[in-house]
Amino acid sequence: MTAALGAPVREALEGASDALAAAGVDTPRLDAEVLLGEATNWDRARLASNPEASLPEGASRAFAEMVRRRVRREPVAYIVGRKWFRSVELEVDRRVLIPRPETELLVEIAVELAPAKVLDVGTGSGAIALAIAKELPDSEVFATDQSSDALEVARSNAERLGLRHQVHLAVGTAPEEAGHLDLLVANLPYVSQREWDTLAPEITEFEPRDALVPGPTGLEAIELLLGEVGALERPPTAIALEIGAGQAETVTGSVRRAGYVRVETRPDLAGIGRVVIGR
Repeated sequence: MTAALGAPVREALEGASDALAAAGVDTPRLDAEVLLGEATNWDRARLASNPEASLPEGASRAFAEMVRRRVRREPVAYIVGRKWFRSVELEVDRRVLIPRPETELLVEIAVELAPAKVLDVGTGSGAIALAIAKELPDSEVFATDQSSDALEVARSNAERLGLRHQVHLAVGTAPEEAGHLDLLVANLPYVSQREWDTLAPEITEFEPRDALVPGPTGLEAIELLLGEVGALERPPTAIALEIGAGQAETVTGSVRRAGYVRVETRPDLAGIGRVVIGR
């Protein structure tokens, strides 16, 4: 599966790439380079410029174990224990979803609106809340989740990034102490039960299902949140919700019923309607 002890970088990468490709991994060479960089503590530039360099002592065994985990389709982020999301590097494990590039759109919208007070519902690893706090240092950020395990991960990330003074974490949906909000952002579960069966094993076998599938239609968590928002005496000034492909029309109607008169959908880089914004 991987090269023998003391093998050169080139041989280790070729063996790992072949094993990962045979296992059905989409990006075998890239994943092999990331894992070898983790095992050796070398960056990819050093690996590329030193193909005949022998692996350091202990690196071969560590790399072989990482490759075995990836062959079983465990995500790279869980294997190395971290993932970059916009301006922050987050610690992640199987208690939380791995942050996706399309979710960065919620942070872009927050930066555009520059809220003084913002709430991130369903924060998970804390990705959205912490990125907003980092990029809007004058904002006050509240972040909630129904999972106490997820909040432990978010709290650890906030402490490591030096943002605990700015990001307030709580179990639930909207803490009373938050008061009136300028912006509510949420990346809630939106995968339908039918869609779940079509997803890659990296997702279905390793990521927390409850953080992805809210019910049969995939819209249950979003509709519940919008019902709560619509019942507030003073709803947030603006709301931004990440959605799944094909959900824009339905969610737009629900956002309007929650009291927002200016509603738009923003596409992700693939052109898919990804975020519904109400103001």
